Amino acid sequence: MRDDLGQSTVEFAIVSAAFLALVIGLSLLWRSVSDGTFVDHAILSASHHIQQSVVGGGIDVLLY
Repeated sequence: MRDDLGQSTVEFAIVSAAFLALVIGLSLLWRSVSDGTFVDHAILSASHHIQQSVVGGGIDVLLY
């Protein structure tokens, strides 16, 4: 019985660390979405591709 006493503590520490990392990651993702970081990046990337396709004469997927 003495051998199993530390196992639950180690499992609790691992699960707590994983849960804390998940909460922090989701909060950072939420903050990036609410600040508009992803939208700004998408707009800059889309305009870059559209400009290249018009200048280069190529066809861009975004134009469809």
